[in-house]
Amino acid sequence: MKKRITYAVCSLLFMLLAGPTMAQHTFGVYGGGGMASGRFEPTQETKPIWGTLTFGGSWRYYSSQRIVGGVGADLEFIQRGFRMATNTSRVDDPKDYLYYTRHINSLSLPIVWQPHAYMFNHRLRIYGEAGVTFSYNLSSNYEMEQLVDGQKSIVKGDYTFMTVRDNRWSYGLCGGGGIAVLINRMELTARARYYFGYSDILRNRNKYYGTIENFTLTPLRSPLDNLTITIGLMYRFNKEGFESWKPRRKREKNREVFEFAQ
Repeated sequence: MKKRITYAVCSLLFMLLAGPTMAQHTFGVYGGGGMASGRFEPTQETKPIWGTLTFGGSWRYYSSQRIVGGVGADLEFIQRGFRMATNTSRVDDPKDYLYYTRHINSLSLPIVWQPHAYMFNHRLRIYGEAGVTFSYNLSSNYEMEQLVDGQKSIVKGDYTFMTVRDNRWSYGLCGGGGIAVLINRMELTARARYYFGYSDILRNRNKYYGTIENFTLTPLRSPLDNLTITIGLMYRFNKEGFESWKPRRKREKNREVFEFAQ
């Protein structure tokens, strides 16, 4: 499945880069924040982690063909993680739950398809996004809530990755959409994107069984998800600025009027 998705994306990029001369390229930067969470099997009591950060650089290629829209890639830093209750079997009231939290710093490469539509005489662009993501987990830390003499305390520390227990590489899907305000060759964007993980942050219990920071955590599945909201600034390299698709007949008619005027 992973190989098929990668092949399809690479083929689409190749066809577009070898396409018509009216292609438009943009490059820019973006940043923002959002939410991180985990999905576990068997099901665990979890909470989302709000306030995660993301930022990076973005490249887009916009074809002159109406249906294709644009494709591109981002290289970004993104904070991922999960928050899981560790004492659900010993207490009945959710307010007494103690949570173990992992924060994971990752370098991610989303490859996306971006269909779009222009409005208000090319002053506004509305777009959607769908793509695949590949990530490498750089570092991690943890927070663990404990009861000491009836009082809740938090133990913090750096998390050490172990090959037999942890996955450094991950992959998944992403999707979302946004709007862009066009000013000459500049583009101010606002985007919401959801990352749906397919790979597991912890290896299957058939490969590893043990404890993590003094409590047992051996899920069958442990993919991670993210929701991000970002703003960005893009620059378009073609001299004409932003263009949208026009029918061939209309383009030829405009060219004839221009030549007649000369």
